[in-house]
Amino acid sequence: MPGIITIMTDFGLRDGYVGEMKGVILGIAPQARIVDITHLIGPQNVLEAAVTFNRSAPSFPEGTIHLCVVDPGVGTARRPIAARLGAQRFVGPDNGLLTLLLARARRERWPVEIVHLDQPRYWRAQISPVFHGRDLFAPVAAHLAASPGAALSDVGSPIDDPVLLPLALPERTADGVRGAVMHIDHFGNVATNLRAEDLAGPGDVIVCACGAEVRGLAQTFGERPPGDLIALFNSHGELELAVVNGNAGQRLGAKVGDPVEVTRR
Repeated sequence: MPGIITIMTDFGLRDGYVGEMKGVILGIAPQARIVDITHLIGPQNVLEAAVTFNRSAPSFPEGTIHLCVVDPGVGTARRPIAARLGAQRFVGPDNGLLTLLLARARRERWPVEIVHLDQPRYWRAQISPVFHGRDLFAPVAAHLAASPGAALSDVGSPIDDPVLLPLALPERTADGVRGAVMHIDHFGNVATNLRAEDLAGPGDVIVCACGAEVRGLAQTFGERPPGDLIALFNSHGELELAVVNGNAGQRLGAKVGDPVEVTRR
């Protein structure tokens, strides 16, 4: 079966950068199936990219290669890497993009292999110092997806110290747990780093964030009237604040990193 390559970038939709990457891929692996995850990651927003990669990668078949290029350090000393995290593979810069999925892989004891891309024979002949997505990452992804494809050990040397984002972890308090806003989506839904296991315990849940308080958890968006501020677990299992048919991010003035307190009474 032809290899699947997903692409996620902060390149936007106006310019031809993504098309150039696809052209390089198809020149090496013409049978590759290419899937766009998104090209609307905020410019240089590595955390947003890490959240999106963590959410999207597990939905794909085993062996899928995820080409992630959100790379504010392009051309500097930051390493180019490739990795296997369980059944998924990754190609991109070593700048923290792996942080969340790598944490899950280690927590759930998935096989993990990470290499520094130091084999130029798998790159383009000419390398622009400002477009590694096209000249380094895309050809490596294509060689991994080709039939027969290269192995991770072919394209790089093993490393065990990938860059990780300094993310705050949920913290127990006297009467609950403290977390933080991790992501605000297109609808204005405010996702946190808290999950069901963090909220376990007796009593009614009270969620406090950005000066607002929500009592109890909803199961779906539609069970409350339009305009209501609700708390619920989203499709990725994260505690989320939402406004029914509205925008919670705007109403709350929420920002990534804002504290979220959950208590039970």
